[in-house]
Amino acid sequence: MIEIRELTKTYGRVPAVQDVTFDAVPGRVTGLLGLNGSGKTTTLRVLLGLSRIGRGAALINGRPYRELKDPLRQIGAVLEQGLSHPGLTGRGHLTSQALLCRAGRARVDALLEFVGLADAATTRTGDYSLGMRQRLAVATALIGEPSVLVLDEPANGLDPAGMAWLRGLLRDHAGAGGTVLISSHLLAELELLIDDVVIIADGRVRMRAPLADLVGAQAQRLRVRGGHPQLLWQEFERAGATVSTDGRALLVAGLSPEAVGDIALHVRVPIYELSAEAPGLEQIFLNLAEAG
Repeated sequence: MIEIRELTKTYGRVPAVQDVTFDAVPGRVTGLLGLNGSGKTTTLRVLLGLSRIGRGAALINGRPYRELKDPLRQIGAVLEQGLSHPGLTGRGHLTSQALLCRAGRARVDALLEFVGLADAATTRTGDYSLGMRQRLAVATALIGEPSVLVLDEPANGLDPAGMAWLRGLLRDHAGAGGTVLISSHLLAELELLIDDVVIIADGRVRMRAPLADLVGAQAQRLRVRGGHPQLLWQEFERAGATVSTDGRALLVAGLSPEAVGDIALHVRVPIYELSAEAPGLEQIFLNLAEAG
C-alpha cells in the first residue's frame, strides 16, 4: 500500500508540491495525472527515496522507502528514463539486480521469457529499442516479486500489442492483491486500466476519486441528428436545453434521450441518430488541471 500524507517539497523558495495527500491501495490500479510541472514527478521521486522529503509522509507498506527492509522485495519501479548499463546484456542487467534481492538465475530467465526478451537476452541493452528497454525495466521492477509497483510513463516505446500486454500484466498484479501506482500521458490507454484517479495541478491535489465516480459525475451530452435541425434546435432550447453543433449533429445538454425523442415526435421530425456522449478521462483531466 502507498500512503501520501500532506507531502510538501520545495526547491529553494519554490514549492514543488504542497500538502499532497492520497492513497494507492491493494487490489486497485491508481493513476497519477498532472501536466508538466504539476508536481507529479516530484511526488514519485520522494516516494521512491530519490528526493528528500520536506514535510509530511510518503509511505510504502507503512514505512518510508529508506527504512524498508529488502526494498526490491516490497516495491518495484519503472522510471521514464530506464536504468541499465548499455554495455550489459539483458541477462547481465537482470542478474545484477537479482543479486541485490537474492533472486536466483531461474527468476532471471523466467522474467526474460515473461517480458518477451528471451531472444534478446545476450544482446547489449545499448542496442535495445526503446520498447525493449521498457520491457527490461518492467522485468527489473518485478525481479523481487514486490507487492507494490510504481510506474512512470511505462508505455513509452511500446507498440499496441505491447501496451495491451502491459495493461494485462498490471491488471493481473492488482487482481492478485498488489498495489499499482502509474503515471502516463497516454490518457486514453490509462482509462482502460485504472480504477482510481489522482489529479495534481500546481503542486496540489485537485481531485482524487474512483474513475467510475469521476466519469459518472460529469454532465452527459446527447448527439442528435435529425431531418430538420433548425427546428429541433429551437424546440430543444424551448425545453430548457443548451444546444450547440459540431457541424454534423446537434449537441444537446440538459435533456434526457426520452425527452429528445418526445420532442422530435411532437414536431414530427425524424431522428437519424441519438447517442450519449460522456467526456473521457482526457477531457476530465484537462478541465480539472487547467481550472487549477
